[in-house]
Amino acid sequence: MEQRTPGAGAGAGSRVLVVDDDPTVAEIVTGYLDRAGYVVDRAGDGPDALARAAAHWPDLVVLDLMLPGMDGLEVCRRMRGRGPVPVIMLTARGDEDDRILGLEVGADDYVTKPFSPRELVLRVGSVLRRARPAPAAASGLLRAGGLTVDPAARRATKNGAELALTIREFDLLAFFLRHPGRAFAREELMREVWGWDFGDLSTVTVHVRRLRGKVEDDPARPRIVRTVWGVGYRFDPAAGLGEE
Repeated sequence: MEQRTPGAGAGAGSRVLVVDDDPTVAEIVTGYLDRAGYVVDRAGDGPDALARAAAHWPDLVVLDLMLPGMDGLEVCRRMRGRGPVPVIMLTARGDEDDRILGLEVGADDYVTKPFSPRELVLRVGSVLRRARPAPAAASGLLRAGGLTVDPAARRATKNGAELALTIREFDLLAFFLRHPGRAFAREELMREVWGWDFGDLSTVTVHVRRLRGKVEDDPARPRIVRTVWGVGYRFDPAAGLGEE
């Protein structure tokens, strides 16, 4: 397998795998991404997508949820089993449960059909920018509550054990560590972490829940990433993992 560093060379020249069984949608998306300077591969079903990813590992995958045979959720799981890769899920409008499932299996973002191809291209660029290593000036280690985040290497550990985080989970954790003790509304987190002034705020809720599952000793009783009722969430390093 030709393994590429996920997110390397974000922007022009980055490889994007488009997976959709609707040839019209796939052709439109491919055309817009190609004009934006991306190298685009296409697949019409899950097995084809996995084969193409194995041959040329993508920097990002645009993945339709509803695929024949093997659905997008299973494709996402199998790709993530082979290595980290950003995923933008395409879902039908109104299928909120499916969108949340997509986020739960590790999708970094989603776009609902029918969608604006220009918006999708913008979201591809946003996710790829977030996947790039941090510049040297912003690469200092972040430590609190038993957690260590290395923005330059995009590595995070809990009590020395490496955490398997998606791009958005990593960015969310790094943001919290940079702003300890401050409460943020979901709208603020959407803007600061996702880079969007609009969007479905359930995206933030799901990612906070997934992050808690990886950084909290007891995710059902979170002590590090706390809910501030009526406001949003607050990172509380004073709690300290394993401390009373």
